[in-house]
Amino acid sequence: MAETFPTPLSDALRQALIETRERAYAPYSRHPVGALLIAESGQHYLGCNVESANYKGLCAEAGAISAMIAQGERGIATLYVIGPGEHLCTPCGDCRQRIREFATPETVIIVLDGDGAPLKRYTMAQLLPDSFGPENLPQA
Repeated sequence: MAETFPTPLSDALRQALIETRERAYAPYSRHPVGALLIAESGQHYLGCNVESANYKGLCAEAGAISAMIAQGERGIATLYVIGPGEHLCTPCGDCRQRIREFATPETVIIVLDGDGAPLKRYTMAQLLPDSFGPENLPQA
């Protein structure tokens, strides 16, 4: 059975995502990553990884989430992640938890190949099963 994906990215969004990945600052890993977050409002937010000499860089997903938060939004509808090659470039463990903070059970995470073609689709439950989230904490 073929995997189903949300409406494919438009050529313009795919190109913007590839260009964002190409602007990544990844002199140490040489592994540029881009992320396109579509908020629940439909607004788009882009991010790329930014490395530093102490190896404590910023992931592309974290950059896109930060841009969304800076604009006053809090909900992720869809997140696209693109690495440099043909292999899966899935969010790291830290980013899986960051995504979880703003995801719903309906949030979709799609990993693309280096040209922007979809490789794999995840729900939040698949990406981070049995996760800990805001609802696990007592409300202030």
